[in-house]
Amino acid sequence: MQEDDPLIPKHGGYRKLKSFQIAQLVYDVTVRFCNRYIDRRSRTHDQMVQAARSGVQNIAEGSQVSGTSKKMEMKLTNVARASLEELRLDYEDFLRQRGLEKWEPDDPALIRFKKKRCSTLEEVQAWVKDEHRRTRIDTGTEKDNQGSESVPVHESPKRKRFYSEIVANGALSLLNLCCYFLDRQLAAQAAAFEKEGGFTERLYQRRKSRRNRK
Repeated sequence: MQEDDPLIPKHGGYRKLKSFQIAQLVYDVTVRFCNRYIDRRSRTHDQMVQAARSGVQNIAEGSQVSGTSKKMEMKLTNVARASLEELRLDYEDFLRQRGLEKWEPDDPALIRFKKKRCSTLEEVQAWVKDEHRRTRIDTGTEKDNQGSESVPVHESPKRKRFYSEIVANGALSLLNLCCYFLDRQLAAQAAAFEKEGGFTERLYQRRKSRRNRK
């Protein structure tokens, strides 16, 4: 550590992190998804919204605290990662329990979604509407068990995809990307901590340097 290096390095700046930006979008998508497709009185509704919020808040808090505690930064980043993993399982459970499809990574709809690189809730909504339009069929329909979407009465070679299925798969795609960025962040934070140490080590080196000069 050089004498002219700041004791508390630059920190914060979390709004520029890709992980934060995607986590915030996931939070917006999840709030709308839960309000539309999950009973607001259910525990699942609250858990999904809180898990999404935890991802956002802990990324921000970890970035902010990094100036004085690299160890706490890693801990909070890991909490964010764990919260989003929990949310990912909730979306997968939603699809499985309702007999809806979890799309493969090479699904054309997901490929189109990834190419759009949505950064706002409105952009995600536009993609959802477009994908729903692409799979619309003209056969007879009946209401699903939530009374909010139409279910084909007869089987069709081109199965209709419900709004909830499209949104859930879009959210899973965003979560996969966000978790990827968080894994990279954690690896970088661990490497920096191992190489440079934390605030206590920097303070010790600064005091030692001053004593030696005296």
